[in-house]
Amino acid sequence: MAGTVLVRDIMSKDVRVVRPDSSVKEVVATMNKFNIGSIVVVQGARPVGIISERDILRRVVEACLAPETLTARQVMTSPVVTIRETASIDEAATLMAKKKNL
Repeated sequence: MAGTVLVRDIMSKDVRVVRPDSSVKEVVATMNKFNIGSIVVVQGARPVGIISERDILRRVVEACLAPETLTARQVMTSPVVTIRETASIDEAATLMAKKKNL
């Protein structure tokens, strides 16, 4: 597999997380503090969702909802799609393309 780029070679390793009961205001503050565009929602140590800037724009801003009254659980995308870190980036791209249309 010489020359094959693996997911572990390009993935983010210092992932920021929030709890499902965190307010969207807290989520946005955390994303801004660390200058990130998405954050993983965890229940214990298990990822249960992900929130991206797009999720916030579509589900909070466009709907004119107050971020302090909503929880991460209410705006997260779930389930989280994962792949093993030893997969090739080609496998990851194929999975992403497949899941985009679901």
